[in-house]
Amino acid sequence: MTIQCPTPHHDDEVVLLGHGAGGRLTSELLDHLILPALDSGSGPMEDAALLPGYRELVISTDSFVVSPLFFPGGDIGSLAVHGTVNDLAMRGAWPVALSVSLIVEEGLPLTELRAVLASLGKAARDAGVPVVTGDTKVVGRGAADRLFINTTGIGQRHGSLHPSAALARPRDAVLLSGPIGLHGTTVLSTREGLGFEGDIASDTRPLHRLVRTLAPLGADVHVLRDPTRGGLAATLNEIARDSSVAVEIEESAVPVPEAVASACDLLGLDPLVVANEGCLVAFVAADAADGALSALRLVDEGADAVRIGEVLPDGPAGRVTLRTLVGAQRIVDMPLGEQLPRIC
Repeated sequence: MTIQCPTPHHDDEVVLLGHGAGGRLTSELLDHLILPALDSGSGPMEDAALLPGYRELVISTDSFVVSPLFFPGGDIGSLAVHGTVNDLAMRGAWPVALSVSLIVEEGLPLTELRAVLASLGKAARDAGVPVVTGDTKVVGRGAADRLFINTTGIGQRHGSLHPSAALARPRDAVLLSGPIGLHGTTVLSTREGLGFEGDIASDTRPLHRLVRTLAPLGADVHVLRDPTRGGLAATLNEIARDSSVAVEIEESAVPVPEAVASACDLLGLDPLVVANEGCLVAFVAADAADGALSALRLVDEGADAVRIGEVLPDGPAGRVTLRTLVGAQRIVDMPLGEQLPRIC
């Protein structure tokens, strides 16, 4: 008699929270419903898209539904700016302009709305990108959760820096610009009153200046991604899939702050799937890895940059593996659904 573990089940007739998590359920929703309806074709799912007819201009849009609105290290306003600026940066672009749209629930205190907008404005000024247009809607009580923000960004690419999720190559070095897990654990701890937020803060910050330090490396920079929803695990799986390569990372090399590790142990979470908002993953040609690390470490956002792995010269396309502390290997799967809802 053979006993099989039950496979995860979801009702495909309704939308689940997991459909917005950046994992396998998100891919299903995109592949089977959203993209076919929009005639968007195939190809890698990038953080930002090239504008048709304007090869050096890119566009990205994002909606922010984080709960709570304020958390150690940031708030929904600064997060909205940073998230969109970073999506542009992951295509090698400098931010040129932003739009901001607000969906405000009736009853939100004006003091909170004022604080969010002040933070949003400051984040945009600090990033050097103007907010040039926007929209405001107010909905009835219960029709939204206090405040949702949508931002759209336009960016211009840096010369020969043209990264894509489909450009990873065998023997590429995999670099990480800083520690993982800070944003997701901070937001969750604040929301649930777990107490970890006294020891950690969200890493939300803009990364376009960090990316600019890599511009002199040009075509040696193959992939740039920021591991937000689904964390490092989802990001590496997406790159491995879109580039048809096998990726291996070293557990000992991945920086996980002690407070993040403690929170994940308590909650039964893997730090690899926890969202980040202030670090990036770079796949660069092996002979350019040392130069890329040196460049990243020139700015505060990349001061803790490390090499965490490589693209294997051969291996199953689309597979991500982790070399554990004891030398064993385990497969790093694409997360199925939502472990930390409403964190971005």
